[in-house]
Amino acid sequence: MTGLNFYRGDLAALSSLGRRRNLRSRTGIDFASNDYLGLAGDGALLSALSEALDRGVALGSGGSRLLRGNDPEHESLEHEAASFFGAGSTLFFSSGYSANLAVFATLPQRGDLVLYDELVHASAHDGMRLGRAATEAVRHNDPEAFEAAILDWRRAGGKGRPWLAVESLYSMDGDIAPIGSLVEIADRHDGFLVIDEAHATGVFGARGRGLAEALDGRENVITLHTCGKALGCEGALVCLDPVLRDFLVNRARSFIFSTAPSPLMAAAVRAALRLVEAEPEHREALQARVRHAEARLARVGVTATGSQILPLIIGDDARTMTLAGAVQQAGFDVRGIRPPTVPPGTSRLRISITLNASEQDIDRLADTLAEALAR
Repeated sequence: MTGLNFYRGDLAALSSLGRRRNLRSRTGIDFASNDYLGLAGDGALLSALSEALDRGVALGSGGSRLLRGNDPEHESLEHEAASFFGAGSTLFFSSGYSANLAVFATLPQRGDLVLYDELVHASAHDGMRLGRAATEAVRHNDPEAFEAAILDWRRAGGKGRPWLAVESLYSMDGDIAPIGSLVEIADRHDGFLVIDEAHATGVFGARGRGLAEALDGRENVITLHTCGKALGCEGALVCLDPVLRDFLVNRARSFIFSTAPSPLMAAAVRAALRLVEAEPEHREALQARVRHAEARLARVGVTATGSQILPLIIGDDARTMTLAGAVQQAGFDVRGIRPPTVPPGTSRLRISITLNASEQDIDRLADTLAEALAR
């Protein structure tokens, strides 16, 4: 069929660049997932689901939250999450993608300016494209560049509010944002700071509340906490002022026109938050494992990032995928990451440290990488 020729051609072009993706079953020791605390199959969460089923919690919501889909489990989760994160209110979404889409498409208004870190997640980009505000990329992790962009905008006649959009912990580089400096800039310029805590939630903070835990509850700070990474569940919680929450409920199309998340998943997330707070030993064990990995993987060129995400930059796309294949053949699930997920010339192996892999597994991975790199 000739109507498919464009799509065939595009896929062929991706193949020629070594960038064509495919789905495959997960095999090997986990150095790829975001299940940092190993909670995705944790018995306590499975028990919480079983208990919820026993008391009659439904699998499906049956509709959007504004129709008949609003379940007491959603409201209980949002109430408990607001308390856990120290937020004025929270709103539960089916995924971090839909949450970012809602925030950036809905809250910045015409005349505002969204300044976003150049490495911010694709979901934020898609939300900004649907929004009314002007947007501008800013150098990665550079507070001075954010401030300079605001001042340039004001000098050019900008009258609205600036919005600063960052991740607290970047998923492909593993580095941490200068959150303290960024909130000072937002305060100085009567702006908002939006922080995606996806990879920090459950892992960092005194109670597992993330890297921005000291800022939750502020009127001009919005944080997003995904539930499908360290919390081992699914969905996302947006923490924000109650006025902004009400605005999202009334104006955010990805919230209004989506079937509500499963009430069972809301029950599971509640259990995960309680577990993270009550059992800090999971976080402590992960941090010890990260330190072990940093020491063992340094010999193959992995630089410590201060987080559980350790990239090994290769550069060339084909070489990256060849190395990934060799490591996978040896029984380790390490994935190669290529453009457009990362900038051109920075293809890498993304090594994710989780409690699903032991220190002995890390030692064997280091040996395997050393052998593959020497070929």
